[in-house]
Amino acid sequence: MHTVIADEQGTSTMRAIVLRQYGSPEELRLEEVPDPVAGPGEVVVDVAAAGIQFVETQVRSGGLRGVSPVAPKELPWRPGREVAGVVASVGEGADPALIGQRVAGQTATGGGYAERAVLAVSAVHRLPQALGSAEAVSLLGTGRTAVALLETARIGKGDTVLVESAAGAVGTLVLQLARDAGAERLIGLARGEEKLRLVREFGADEAVDYTAPGWPDQVRQAAPDGVTVVLDAVGGRTGLDAFELLAPGGRFVIFGFSGGSITRLDPASVSERGITVSSYFGPPTGDRGPDVQMRQTREALTAAAEGRLRPLVGQRFPLAEASAAHTAISARATVGKTVLIP
Repeated sequence: MHTVIADEQGTSTMRAIVLRQYGSPEELRLEEVPDPVAGPGEVVVDVAAAGIQFVETQVRSGGLRGVSPVAPKELPWRPGREVAGVVASVGEGADPALIGQRVAGQTATGGGYAERAVLAVSAVHRLPQALGSAEAVSLLGTGRTAVALLETARIGKGDTVLVESAAGAVGTLVLQLARDAGAERLIGLARGEEKLRLVREFGADEAVDYTAPGWPDQVRQAAPDGVTVVLDAVGGRTGLDAFELLAPGGRFVIFGFSGGSITRLDPASVSERGITVSSYFGPPTGDRGPDVQMRQTREALTAAAEGRLRPLVGQRFPLAEASAAHTAISARATVGKTVLIP
């Protein structure tokens, strides 16, 4: 539970991270802000863990300003959408029985890097005791994404799957879900021996360093007939090289561009080889309405609570060190999910 602080006017305040101008991670400042109040159909949560999304590092730098719906229309901005903790108060129309319950969910626009955050009741997942707050928050966006990727790529028996950024929060989940879905062979891309070790630990048959010269040849040796599915999280040259490893009729699913630019594929090559290209960010991805996203998140949380899915919480930073967390993520010095602990 956080400590309520009263300012000179007697208004209750809390600590939160605020971005007042785009730029380096150092622009993330810890400030005293007014305590949130639950509106109709909302709850206020004492935050026990807040997840950091890679896209938030891009928003903070100004790279997505004016080009992405996740970027704020104006500053100042309080980042953070993924939170887990205990319900402290409820607004009109919300069930008072929620007070004291452990929950997790995504905020509507941000504000999660804080001691308290507001969630819509419709976004709340009640947490079983078997699931810790950091683990739960690590499964909100990433768990839903992993489940959606499996559904989008239609991964099943006999598939040979190439997973980029396989040591990341989504990648480690995808490896587990793909194996459970019956994939025949899993190949994970990462860089550095520590990450390659994690890729193997989470179920990959082969772990390949995509920064090594000639890495596609290692994949060809592991999958002489080509891979049937590529899950592209890096983009750029890496995405193009991965595309060339697909067997005719394969599926290429884009869900990130950590390398700096989204993979641009040649339409003629896609057509000639009968490749199906999908994107997690837009069509064709099927139904991604609120009900579907809640269902996908619930599936991931349930699987983790039952021990069928192991989330990787790689780094935990105090709230005051949000800038250090962003620095580590931008430098690709992290594995799994990075979480802030207020």
